Amino acid sequence: MQVVPPLPHWLAALGLCALAAAAPAQEIQGQRSAGPSMIVKAPDVSQAMLNAADRQDVNWLHTNGGYAQQRYYPGSQINTGNVKRLRPVFLFQTEVKESMETAPIVVDGIMYMTTAFNHVYALDAASGRQFWHYKHKMGPITTFCCGPNNRGVAIEGGRLFMGTLDAKLVALDAKSGQLLWETQIADPEKGYSETMAPTVVDGKVLIGTNGGEYGIRGFVKAFDSKDGKLLWTFYTIPEKGHEGVWAENDLTGRNMKRNIAAERESLARDPNFYQTLGGGVWMNPAVDLQTRTIFFVVGNPSPDLFGAERPGDNLYTDSMVAVDLDTGAYKWHSQYIAHDVWDLDAVSPPILVDARDASGKMVPAVLHGGKTGHVYVHDRATGKLIRYSEAMIPQENMWVLPTANGARMLPGANGGVEWSPMAFHPKFRNVYALNLHQPMTYHVEASKYPGGKLWLGGAFKVIEGEKQWGRLAAVNIDTGKMAWKFDTEQPLIGGALATGGDLVFYGEGNGLFRALHAGTGQLLWEFNCGAGANAMPVSYSVKGKQYVAMGCGGNTQLDFKRGNTLAVFALD
Repeated sequence: MQVVPPLPHWLAALGLCALAAAAPAQEIQGQRSAGPSMIVKAPDVSQAMLNAADRQDVNWLHTNGGYAQQRYYPGSQINTGNVKRLRPVFLFQTEVKESMETAPIVVDGIMYMTTAFNHVYALDAASGRQFWHYKHKMGPITTFCCGPNNRGVAIEGGRLFMGTLDAKLVALDAKSGQLLWETQIADPEKGYSETMAPTVVDGKVLIGTNGGEYGIRGFVKAFDSKDGKLLWTFYTIPEKGHEGVWAENDLTGRNMKRNIAAERESLARDPNFYQTLGGGVWMNPAVDLQTRTIFFVVGNPSPDLFGAERPGDNLYTDSMVAVDLDTGAYKWHSQYIAHDVWDLDAVSPPILVDARDASGKMVPAVLHGGKTGHVYVHDRATGKLIRYSEAMIPQENMWVLPTANGARMLPGANGGVEWSPMAFHPKFRNVYALNLHQPMTYHVEASKYPGGKLWLGGAFKVIEGEKQWGRLAAVNIDTGKMAWKFDTEQPLIGGALATGGDLVFYGEGNGLFRALHAGTGQLLWEFNCGAGANAMPVSYSVKGKQYVAMGCGGNTQLDFKRGNTLAVFALD
């Protein structure tokens, strides 16, 4: 899951459980200043453009750069030698002052960005001039964890696609912002919501679901991009077989201290809890077009901490899963933590890249940065674990079981690597992972399914007086060793971006947007945005000029300072 800040009064302070939202009117606003009120030329993004998105340096067409999700921009106009000359080009202020986790997409000089509460803006990507502004007509009930966030739109042809907090999928006209269709994905009264950006491929809009804290049954669904009709559903909680193999160890071989005999007895009494077992899918799947396979990671089981309510391995929670792109049929899974009672779910989006196997041979691989603080490298064909990295942050008392009074274990429930997408640099063979260090105690209490309301079965609390901090870790994917690390005053949450100029961009909750040398970790540039820089940076070019964009709206989850600004930079 994406964890509510675990303070002594964390729930009362942040109010992140079921929220009843008034239903504002859907509204399209054009630019009111002089000039045209909408985009002159309609975007037309072909499948060929989407396929090649990560091999060009003009547009940013996917949330994570391409179907492989490497978050690598090959352009090098901004580089280690001149990044100190990076200056703001424009600061676009949205109507919504709330957490910002978006990654804008850019198509031929037009930027599409989202905000919390499902606003969409179309902007001139070189000047910040607004073309139109869409406000989603929210339903009467929204139930969500960890802030009213939205992480972006997807595009195909001339249509934009967005998931909403009231668990809908909407299609907009990219030229005008007009609503083309909408479809209900799931029931928000049962705890379902959408904050992830969709992924579009070959006429299919792929989207998962939030709700792992509310007793939902997770899924990934594919909808027809033309009309929103459902094509297939893969449930992340199987109706039968969710007990798994009764794994005693985690994927790295460490014993998880399970009482399997007691779990087996409990399962025999009631095997039919699969409908409330959780398993949300928070972030975009990676897509292998050659094998027609999508890869995604699955969140925590429900309830988060009270495992007696859900005996067994709780498949496919806390797992990497591969399914068929065209049918949704299961191919393989690899579970990091069976029967998770620490809320260390899998959430940072997978990356496709070739990596060296144990014999030194290059093979197609899929990577994941875990809340455990490890980067996992899997064989893409079978899911077999090739290697896991050295721990990027401190680990302690793994896997001590939660108690009524609280048991200390590191990492805390936020990670490691939270939802934050990693970036990969092909020259250095490194992935760059944003990590949190938040010492916590894990508390458990008996809890029955509350019917679509927050269902944790306990709490996780930060430890008063213990320092929290962050670490941007560069991990070599062929060895699992950290090439370098860059520590920060606050825990890190957001996204990383690597570029052909040998740079890594990322942001911090104190407002700092920074560029490091991708090979050494040396700090080369920074700019304070004035609010938490906790979104996902992107880069693109317009008329031969390279830009870097970062959302600066803070973060609800870690209570970083809120704002409403998209900051865009270029060389002076």
